[in-house]
Amino acid sequence: MRMMSKIELNPRVCNGRPVIRGTRIPVSVILEQIAEGESWDALLEGYPELTREDIQAALLYARSSIDHSEIRAIGA
Repeated sequence: MRMMSKIELNPRVCNGRPVIRGTRIPVSVILEQIAEGESWDALLEGYPELTREDIQAALLYARSSIDHSEIRAIGA
């Protein structure tokens, strides 16, 4: 899975948070900015080291993380 190889988990980089490989840009920062309505073009402009594939990899990583998590409703 080529996209997922763009995500790095290294305890020595950003305290082990998932980042875009070769950068110190956490996946969570990309997700947060997209959630706030930032366009992909604006992200690419703000982080010139990012590519469209990097943003897509961050989204796929997040989806995969959710798919492999157990979520329980509070009070259920």
